[in-house]
Amino acid sequence: MHWVKGVAESVASRAREKGVVVANGGLSVSGLQHVGRLRGEITVVDTVVRLLRREGYDAVHKLTLYTVDAWKGKEAQRSQFGDPEEARAYTGRPLYMVPDPHGCHANWVEHYWDEFGSHLGSFAEKVDVVTTKELYESDERMKKFVLLSVTDLREKVVETINKYRGEKKLQPGYIPFQPICEKCGRVDTTEALEVDAANYRVRYVCRHCGHEGWQSLAKGKLNWRVEWVGVWYALGVDFEPYGKDHATPGGSRDSCNELAEKVYGFNPPLGLAYEWVGYRKQGKDMGDMGSSDFIGFSPRQWLEVAEGEVLRYIYLSAPPMRRIVLSLEEVPSYYDTFDKAERVYYGLEEGDKEAAESYELALLAKPPSEPPFQLRYLNAMILTQVLPSKGEDLGEVVERLKSTKQLTRELTEYDVERIKRRIRLARRWLELYAPEYYRITVVEEPPLTEIEKVMDERISQLLAALLDSLQRLEVWNEEEIKKAMVSIERTKEEEKKLFQVLYLSFFGRPSGPRIAPYLGMLDRDFVINRLRRLVER
Repeated sequence: MHWVKGVAESVASRAREKGVVVANGGLSVSGLQHVGRLRGEITVVDTVVRLLRREGYDAVHKLTLYTVDAWKGKEAQRSQFGDPEEARAYTGRPLYMVPDPHGCHANWVEHYWDEFGSHLGSFAEKVDVVTTKELYESDERMKKFVLLSVTDLREKVVETINKYRGEKKLQPGYIPFQPICEKCGRVDTTEALEVDAANYRVRYVCRHCGHEGWQSLAKGKLNWRVEWVGVWYALGVDFEPYGKDHATPGGSRDSCNELAEKVYGFNPPLGLAYEWVGYRKQGKDMGDMGSSDFIGFSPRQWLEVAEGEVLRYIYLSAPPMRRIVLSLEEVPSYYDTFDKAERVYYGLEEGDKEAAESYELALLAKPPSEPPFQLRYLNAMILTQVLPSKGEDLGEVVERLKSTKQLTRELTEYDVERIKRRIRLARRWLELYAPEYYRITVVEEPPLTEIEKVMDERISQLLAALLDSLQRLEVWNEEEIKKAMVSIERTKEEEKKLFQVLYLSFFGRPSGPRIAPYLGMLDRDFVINRLRRLVER
């Protein structure tokens, strides 16, 4: 059984008891909302919810944004502002009270959420987003939970948390709530001193500015462990994945489970620990993606060059505790893996059955009844460089695919839209992230002077042999061209010179990307005639 189907089966037991399943993810909008955050909170939750709906259960996907968390004022956060030193003044404020450093949104949260939240439809079916600010201010169950936490259950809460705090115990009189200071706006330096339950408020002192006063329990936040349990309680959460940092035995998730069961008297949600997603740039592992550290890239950036379902496939095809490292420079290889899984799914190729399952689960719509036409992403990128229209003319694209025998049937409407989409995405990838050697221009005339510096009698013989092999090909494509090249016996030194001549002949430079895919997308007669001219010169 696919691992995510096993998760859904476990969650289904809650559905049978309640009649409805609430699956939730949680994010703090502390900075860059990177694609790593799509792994557990979006892809896994969405897939579990959709599997439950297939079985007839009522299931909803919630996403909680922790917007009252204190802004830490880390160097990477401050550097987003024109004056990083002035930005220190915002340290400790709730995230939603920090200004947008770029001035285009109402505040920090709205700015950084936009590049994530605006694109959720490309990664999940339907997500109901709620903020902790909204929960504290207007959710009646959350208000009930807050009041219980600072009054009747306060001592039990403190006692339970202290079991997990090592030597730094909370004091017996501790009130697990930090109000927002009315004077300086900080939420991380206030201490609640007294609760006025009748008026739903606390008296507090701010260690930062010294201000003392009363503040509503709707304007602040619970101790973070208690808050996490409060979200479960308010939303009725049945399933919630969590990052590996919470998964340590005796760690934060265990403490919250105990709070839910032993203090508040309800069953905590089923959980699933998952590994962080790493970021690779120019071949170097930059470490795990991080929001407040601004490491990684956003869903918007991904969607400029790739489809959401390809990223969903990457996440679903790996066990949740396996580290995945993503790079925008490697998008063509992600598409190759996705396309292979698609061929396995349709029975066109032997392969891993779980990969085929991951492919189906990754799709947000029902897969076509017949195998769709696959235009390889790399070939789409090549077409944007070698065709006169640069891939803008669909008729020209289709004609080239037919002439190279990649396309041997009529296209469906689905096929046409997919070809257009891949051409558009591959063109953008070439512009933004492709290594320089991928960027080529087919020269109108080969630079004969440069070629003659490399060409000797032996290379001329090899070129003639290659020409002969290519002319005898019945199918003109990358694989057959590679076979023709491999069939030519040569030394390593001769091979180097032969390929220098080929690159110079077509691209006007002595090196470049693997040439067979490019020749395969060029017109056969054009390639043959150019090589013949060199051989017969």
